[in-house]
Amino acid sequence: MTTETPRPPIAKRVPTERTHHGDTVVDPYAWLTDKDDPETIAYLTAENEFTDAATAHLAGLREKIFTEIKDRTQETDLSVPSRKGEYWYYTRTAEGSQYGIHCRRAVAPGETVPPDGGPLDGEEVLLDGNVLAEGHEFFALGTYDVSPDGRRLAYSVDFAGDERFTLQVKDLTTGELLADAVPEVSYGSAWSADGSVLFYMTVDSAWRPYRVWRHVIGTPATDDVIVFEEPDERFWVGAGLTRSEKFILIEASSKITSEVRAIPAHAPLSEPVLVAPRRQGVEYSVEHHGHRFLILHNDGAEDFALAYTSADNPGDWVPMIAHEPGTRLESVDAFAGHLVVSLRKNGLTGVRVLPAGGTDSFDLEFPEPLYDVGLTANPEYDTTEIRLHYASFVTPGSVYDYDLITREMTLRKRQPVLGDFDPGAYEQHREWATAEDGTRIPISLVARKGIARDGTAPLVLYGYGSYESSMDPYFSIARLSLLDRGVVFAIAHVRGGGEMGRRWYEEGKTLTKRNTFTDFVACAEHLTKAAWTSSDRMVARGGSAGGLLMGAIANLAPEAFTGVVAEVPFVDALNSILDPSLPLTVIEWEEWGNPLESAEVYHYMKSYTPYENVTQQAYPQILAMTGLNDTRVLYHEPAKWVARLRHVVPDGTFLLKTEMGAGHGGPSGRYDAWKEEAFVLAWILDRLGRANAS
Repeated sequence: MTTETPRPPIAKRVPTERTHHGDTVVDPYAWLTDKDDPETIAYLTAENEFTDAATAHLAGLREKIFTEIKDRTQETDLSVPSRKGEYWYYTRTAEGSQYGIHCRRAVAPGETVPPDGGPLDGEEVLLDGNVLAEGHEFFALGTYDVSPDGRRLAYSVDFAGDERFTLQVKDLTTGELLADAVPEVSYGSAWSADGSVLFYMTVDSAWRPYRVWRHVIGTPATDDVIVFEEPDERFWVGAGLTRSEKFILIEASSKITSEVRAIPAHAPLSEPVLVAPRRQGVEYSVEHHGHRFLILHNDGAEDFALAYTSADNPGDWVPMIAHEPGTRLESVDAFAGHLVVSLRKNGLTGVRVLPAGGTDSFDLEFPEPLYDVGLTANPEYDTTEIRLHYASFVTPGSVYDYDLITREMTLRKRQPVLGDFDPGAYEQHREWATAEDGTRIPISLVARKGIARDGTAPLVLYGYGSYESSMDPYFSIARLSLLDRGVVFAIAHVRGGGEMGRRWYEEGKTLTKRNTFTDFVACAEHLTKAAWTSSDRMVARGGSAGGLLMGAIANLAPEAFTGVVAEVPFVDALNSILDPSLPLTVIEWEEWGNPLESAEVYHYMKSYTPYENVTQQAYPQILAMTGLNDTRVLYHEPAKWVARLRHVVPDGTFLLKTEMGAGHGGPSGRYDAWKEEAFVLAWILDRLGRANAS
């Protein structure tokens, strides 16, 4: 008995015209933007059924990879507890449970760090994600915020994946949930010093956080007061409590401009005080330290500089760390006796320590050629230790405590990898490709030791390249299922990201965006010329704005890859950026340009947006994945893209998988996320001819 090859669904074509700057375009798949249309849901369901049928032969491999991920993971585990006041705070996981359990335990006399392992004696469960998620297909937290006095917990939940949260407050002394519930809030929150007032954000119709509210505990939400409202649609707002717990900071930011206001945390009913008025193109952030506000800014400093001003009467900025081209200062964290600056240099992250009042600053050093390091949970202000997270392609995530006085580093925990994992069995490398304009593009690679360098090794090339986000070398248990089957993994650090500083970002946005795509193609060509792999053994992978990259390179250089994985891909970029009613569109104009007002931007975006540049050529096989409730990259972008690919190239192989109950981040539970990753990795291994490799 033979199995009939499944036939892909064919989307109907309904011509819809779009005219801008004298250019009329007919979009036959615009009807798919109607999420409430039963035909839309029927089409997405048919695509899922086709994808299931087309990948049915990989079911065994998917299950094997899922089991590998599961067997290598210590399912019952505990984060390194962080001390805040008289408690240790930590999160633990339990075997068989999808979500983390947030806990605390009182500090025992003389205790420096509590033991690792399972639940601790005297544990108090503050929030159990598994209990909250019962009866829901999706669950995510938008804030988890214990008041400074430890008496209350503010948290917000999303059960759909659309990033629309309900805020609630729990009394930690009684365990009771208070009546203080606020629906439709955004991420984040901030407590007053005494825990009597809670600040939160809400969004406008375009899902832009634009209002900061003040809620007095014990009063109805209808009595809440708007503390700040941002009218400029390019800007979004957020609020947070400083590490010193002396100020609540309200920040309004666009992609290229920012402005901060401060409210004394002990006087939360006070009006916000402006630290410095916004100036177009000037970004600054604020941290409190003693009598001053620390100002990290780019005013005349492309890679940012550090200054300070009076906290009592903000005014002129006094320089502290001068601008150093090539050293991107990313953030500053203040402790009672030290300042810690997170930075980026030579394509790697770094940490610089400045003793308060001193001039002998120093950078921490690490032995591996490729790594990622940064501050993690450091809730205490008056401390002589900082906690760091360190990882590389071959070193699992590691938590260190660094003594700011003795300069000694103590390993507190390294992510367990069960089984026969040996870091020495793998090697990492840095290569440099040359772009069309002569710019050198870094590539980070990891592989099993001794991998053949004769062009026969299969390779996965990952990329992102937007928003100044850096894709630093990171450890992944799931990736071992590729590496141990002889697959090389590489990250192309293309322009538009932030790996090489602010200029790296500037050269990959708006009217230089094509550099992102041609950089990635240059990296693929370099890896082939350097005999790491060959074009028929290379799969490209990227998500979100990295999914735009995937769609663009599939059009630009389809011959360079045998497969492309595009997750929640921004592939209908021009249509989305043309519609200011869509979530977050106006905010994005400073990243991509405004094609409504500028004909130059319109035609430039039209020249690269993947959906509008599908042509009759031989494409690599493509797997596109999306979430029906995604509010960042709407589901219809990949749906329209796949529909057009099928129409233009009927003999191509294009798959669309839609999570019908998830959003931008995909499935929310860890086991569901592992199954999703196993699905992708099985597809990749099949394209690379490694489906039967052990």
